Amino acid sequence: MPETPILRLENVHKSYGDTFAIHDVSLDVDRGELVCLLGPSGCGKTTLLRIIAGLESMDSGTISFDGQNVQGVTPHSRGFGLMFQDLALFPHMDVFGNVGFGLRMQGMSSDRVQMRVDEMLELVDLGNYRNRKIHELSGGERQRVALARSLAPAPKLLMLDEPLGSLDRVLRESLQVQVRSILKEIGVTAIYVTHDKDEAFALADTIVFVDRGAVVQAGPPEALFRAPATEMVARSLGLRNLIPGTIVRASDSVEVASTVGTLVAGGSPPDGMMTGDDVLVIINERGLSIAPVRHGSAGNGIELSGVINARKFRGGESEIHITVGQGEVVAIAPSNDAQSSLTAGDDIFVFVPPESITLLPPSQG
Repeated sequence: MPETPILRLENVHKSYGDTFAIHDVSLDVDRGELVCLLGPSGCGKTTLLRIIAGLESMDSGTISFDGQNVQGVTPHSRGFGLMFQDLALFPHMDVFGNVGFGLRMQGMSSDRVQMRVDEMLELVDLGNYRNRKIHELSGGERQRVALARSLAPAPKLLMLDEPLGSLDRVLRESLQVQVRSILKEIGVTAIYVTHDKDEAFALADTIVFVDRGAVVQAGPPEALFRAPATEMVARSLGLRNLIPGTIVRASDSVEVASTVGTLVAGGSPPDGMMTGDDVLVIINERGLSIAPVRHGSAGNGIELSGVINARKFRGGESEIHITVGQGEVVAIAPSNDAQSSLTAGDDIFVFVPPESITLLPPSQG
């Protein structure tokens, strides 16, 4: 029998005047799960986080935690932890004082505070930093102090609002691995807000795409990447082969006329769509096979001819931009000997298997 979600949001609404900030959001979070709310700035991610924390009221809907409705429960009584981008560390206190502050406010004895702070500092790999002043720490060390302070009271739910946003990319990527490892070691349920898809992919068990106050799609990172539900999700994931087309035949497969030529997708058209309807074609750039000669009997896909207009070396793989018909496709291929001689201006053949294609209704704006 599936475990009951520890956090459940049902039909949550929040508006400011005539503007919806959160619109009909329903979401389940399992115990110990790390969920990333992902979306562009201003889409409602932080507002939703603050509603869960009790820092913002909702107009309607219900939020329950561990089976209990939290409506009317004050923020400090919910037992949730918060970590924001500005960190709000106390500059007049040392590391020990910052991490132990919340514990002292709870009335914990000095011995227990010392034991818990030392435990948390070891967890974030700052065991020898307890007497350091905040101004003596690097940006990454401050982030870890803030994380230790958030975890010290053993929150039932930890909420993090772009806590790594102020750091440079190299440090941010390094800390992403550490943060996920720490949260998983403790087993705390966590909700993490970010607008960075790479950060979400590095951290999340589940990604929840938010757009204009609504949940657009939710699921494991790999599943979302394979089958984005909307153009917004596809673009947020960094997919670039988004091609307008028209369905010209639909039976056991779907034939689509597009700017790069006729394409064939397996399965059925999107719900409610039929021959003659416009459609958005998404081609997985890693699903394409390219070669300077025809592929021959490579399967039941479509082979397109084109010309390379750019090739970008990306370590173990190459990003190859190809003009095909009246459009362009991007292929990601291993940087092996077979690809090393390919360059701009070369004729190329692109094999597009049906499983590399996802069809969506055209964007509604």
